[in-house]
Amino acid sequence: MIFNLVYKDFKLAIHPFFILLPILTGALMLIPGWLYLIVLMYFSFISVPNIFANYKTNNDLILSTLMPVVRKDIVLSRMLSVIILELLHMGVAIVFAYLNYKFYDNTWFIFILPNLAYFGIAFIMYGIFNMVLFPLYFRTGYYYGLATSLAVLFMVAFAGAVEYFALKYQGLHDFLRGSQGTISHLALLILGLFLFTIFNVVAYVISKKRFEKADL
Repeated sequence: MIFNLVYKDFKLAIHPFFILLPILTGALMLIPGWLYLIVLMYFSFISVPNIFANYKTNNDLILSTLMPVVRKDIVLSRMLSVIILELLHMGVAIVFAYLNYKFYDNTWFIFILPNLAYFGIAFIMYGIFNMVLFPLYFRTGYYYGLATSLAVLFMVAFAGAVEYFALKYQGLHDFLRGSQGTISHLALLILGLFLFTIFNVVAYVISKKRFEKADL
């Protein structure tokens, strides 16, 4: 049933453009010396508000509740739809990050480089976004404006803090640029993936409880 609900989301609410968007935004990895964390933020800036607007416009909540499903399945399927798109953005970004290293001499870049540590930070960033977004959204399962705005605010604050401290403290700057070796970067990637998982589990538990109490 979860698979069918996710399939419904991709057929009715998620326009094919949002599946192609990772390629368009991922190509921004090829801008030399840019703030590469912004590349993955475009999903939250563009895709999520428009997808949730489609849910609301098409009365998807009414359709979902009329189906033979329980509310926790609606929560899980909607979260999985977003997570799938986040992972798609990550996967495409990895390809362009590899091209970035092939094309450029990164020694003069100021900001965080698109390496393994970068993707660990990105997983944490997406985890924070989801942990704010879904519990707020599923208070009603209908209104998304405040939820998306605050989720973006927390995500940008986290990314901005990482970039700021990386510029302020030379040790952190050197670590994120790769001078400490790939093993440490791999450890940060694993940590980021772990926290991404934990944040989403927490978001699901809170969202499920709130949505079960929501007056539809």
